[in-house]
Amino acid sequence: MAEEEQRAPAAVVFDALGIAYEQAFAASGPHLASLSWLVDHLMPGSRVLDVGSGTGRPTAEALARAGHRVLGVDVSPVMVELAARQVPDAEFKVADIRELSLEEGSFEAVCVYFSLLQMSRAEQREVLTSLARALRPGGLAVLATVPVDVADAQVDFMGHLVRVSSFSPEEFTRLATEAGLTVLHEGHATFVPAHPDSGPEPHLFLYCRRTAH
Repeated sequence: MAEEEQRAPAAVVFDALGIAYEQAFAASGPHLASLSWLVDHLMPGSRVLDVGSGTGRPTAEALARAGHRVLGVDVSPVMVELAARQVPDAEFKVADIRELSLEEGSFEAVCVYFSLLQMSRAEQREVLTSLARALRPGGLAVLATVPVDVADAQVDFMGHLVRVSSFSPEEFTRLATEAGLTVLHEGHATFVPAHPDSGPEPHLFLYCRRTAH
């Protein structure tokens, strides 16, 4: 089997996209608004996990600029290299969040911007539960997805064929709640990525807090 065939499909796609992904999505107003909410509600120097950190912009950059300690993880070595160069005040590592061992209560905040879509529905449930546990009680999370009711569907994403799974808005919100998060706000938007092969996408942003026990 060729080396590329052994790698996670998301790593292959995002290695190929590189900076084009940032150019297509970084101007999202709802994304930037959710980052402002995090910055406004986190104590200085908070430890933040950015899942699927991409090029580091805008998420890790905004949080690091605000003085937070950011760990970004991504399956794409190309993305991690770009992020480390563009956001030197944050830490980045090549890792699959499905396989990463996270200590309970080790982060004040978690960001998950569209990084679950190439996982199965069962994997998304497991990852969200793991991420909720990684938050300290009362810690914050922003979860963003494309809220459509699909399972293992093949779609064209910026000129690349990818297999995606997702949930309806109601099911994704329920998923977050079952993982141990309290949903404080739901934001709905339609976004058109700045890319010739992209069309309008529904986006859902959940502002959450880890349920205190």
